[in-house]
Amino acid sequence: MRAVSANLLALLFLGALASVFYIWSALETRLERHKRRFSVPGGGSFQQGLPVDLSAKTFRVLLAVPPAQRPHLGGRLEARNLTDQTVPAGNRDYHVNGDNKRSAQRGGPVKLGSPVEDGIFWSEWLEDLLPVGFTEEYARTWRERARTRRVVKLEPGCGRISNQLATFADGTKACVRYGINADQVQGETLTYYLASLLGIANLPPLILSQLSGDSEQWAAVKTRIDGLQWSDRAVVSLTEWVSNLTGVITPAPLRQESSGLHPVLDQLWNKTTAELLELMQWTDLIIFDYLTANFDRLVSNLFSLQWDSRVMERDTNNLLRTPRGDLVFIDNEAGLVHGFRVLNMWEKYHSTVLSSVCLFRKRTTQRVAELHRRRDSRKRLLELYRDSEPLSLELGFLSDEHAGVLQDRIDRLYKHILHCKGKYSQL
Repeated sequence: MRAVSANLLALLFLGALASVFYIWSALETRLERHKRRFSVPGGGSFQQGLPVDLSAKTFRVLLAVPPAQRPHLGGRLEARNLTDQTVPAGNRDYHVNGDNKRSAQRGGPVKLGSPVEDGIFWSEWLEDLLPVGFTEEYARTWRERARTRRVVKLEPGCGRISNQLATFADGTKACVRYGINADQVQGETLTYYLASLLGIANLPPLILSQLSGDSEQWAAVKTRIDGLQWSDRAVVSLTEWVSNLTGVITPAPLRQESSGLHPVLDQLWNKTTAELLELMQWTDLIIFDYLTANFDRLVSNLFSLQWDSRVMERDTNNLLRTPRGDLVFIDNEAGLVHGFRVLNMWEKYHSTVLSSVCLFRKRTTQRVAELHRRRDSRKRLLELYRDSEPLSLELGFLSDEHAGVLQDRIDRLYKHILHCKGKYSQL
């Protein structure tokens, strides 16, 4: 009898241990799922307070998801560490298009008058101090030369592993973007030409090239291309490699604890001229990212606040600064095509960022007003693209649906500018 009781107790003890082990395993598995998973915007609340550092995980992973595997709205997406490696700061050479007098004026306090005019616009004297960045003439010359240069070396160094840093025979460099899907190269390219339409000169010049073993441009790196498993005849983009750049932290007026960037002089008089010029470029960036629905910059930081309250205190994705303080907008592959495809997941964040700004460059808003009035953004973007890029037909253009989305966003932006003007024009 005692033996039976002992055996029974032993079985009960083993059963209890098994139950504890099962429960612990389930909890551990669930925790691991939390570490690897996030909810798509609009798909419910995000579990906060997880004991894991998710600060490096932004939603650049969406760029790596083929169209057939993209999540439906309200679904969840496994995050398998597919995020880009940050482009190393200090690796790009920036071509200065200003003069020393301008540079000297930028460093001191505001002495030339009010930084705001006509209610919601940066003052003309500030606009005059803003360097032109990559001028149209410079960009045109770079594109013409880059199309004829031979690539002699390909190596990692431009973000995600599918991209490569190319060295030309003359020693200059370019970032080669081989998209995981066509959206990325097309988005990068069309975003560049939209910036040209808007007069935004913060993007490095870009060309398209078609990979081919018998092409003189790619012949010297054919073995490397084969090793990368790049498809023959694929269309890739090349953007000028710029060095000596550093990261950029979101300025205080655009962080979550602030009320936004508005034409309130009390908040602007204590800024240096250099700080005002950087804020001016940020207002262009916010307009630009809103129009292109690019979630892979400030918008992804805004979303990441749900689990990382200090994300705004770190460098912003895909944004770098020259030694003179000029901003350079890089890696715009999330814009237009892919950004429009996943727009419903991100729109409330795009709208939040746009609504935080009521101060604009007059020259940029004039371009926006013209595109709104003429309602011909598709036609003008297509003409500029085809006139400037010989491989435009190979890569393709926006669908009619996405062209309509772009015009709609131009109209919405114009209405926002009018709203700001009505609110602040009497100040």
